[in-house]
Amino acid sequence: MTQTAIQSLYTSITHSISNQEASSNEKTKAVLNQAVADLSTAASIVHQVHWYMRGPGFYYLHPKMDELMDSLNDHLDEMSERLITIGGAPYSTLQEFADYSKLEENQGSFDQTMDDHLAKLVEVYTYLSNLYQVGLDITDEEGDAPTNDLFTAAQADADKTIWMLQAERGQASKK
Repeated sequence: MTQTAIQSLYTSITHSISNQEASSNEKTKAVLNQAVADLSTAASIVHQVHWYMRGPGFYYLHPKMDELMDSLNDHLDEMSERLITIGGAPYSTLQEFADYSKLEENQGSFDQTMDDHLAKLVEVYTYLSNLYQVGLDITDEEGDAPTNDLFTAAQADADKTIWMLQAERGQASKK
C-alpha cells in the first residue's frame, strides 16, 4: 500500500468521529477496535492456510502457521486489553469481526499452490502493517505513548513476517 492507501485507511477508521470527540482518545479507541477485528480475521486466514496448504515446504511451513497465529493472537490480546484500559469496548463476536474487518476471507481450497497461500499471507500482513502505521499516526496525534508502543511492536512483527514470506517465495520484500 502507498501513503495514499494509508491515508484512505485512516479516513475510513476516523470518519464518524466528530471534532469534539477527537479531542479525547476516540480515534485511538477506533483504530484499536479496527485492529481487533482485523487481527481476528487475519488469524482465521492464517489458520485456513494451515489447514489447506499442500506441496513443497509443507513440512516446515505447517508448524510456522501455528507460530504466526500465536503472534497474531498475542497482538490481539494486547490491543483488546489496552482498549479496555482506556475505556473502550473491543469487538468480541464473529459477527462483529466479519462486519468491521477490512480483510477478505475466502473459502478454503486444496487447489491453491503453496505460493498462492503465501501470497495471500503477504497481502494480509501488508494490510496489517499499514493499519499499524495508522495506529502510530493516531496515537502520536492523541499523545498515547503506551498504545503507540503496541503498534510499533506489531508493525515490526508484521514487517518481519512480510520479509520472511517474500524470501520464501524467492522475492524481495516490498516494504
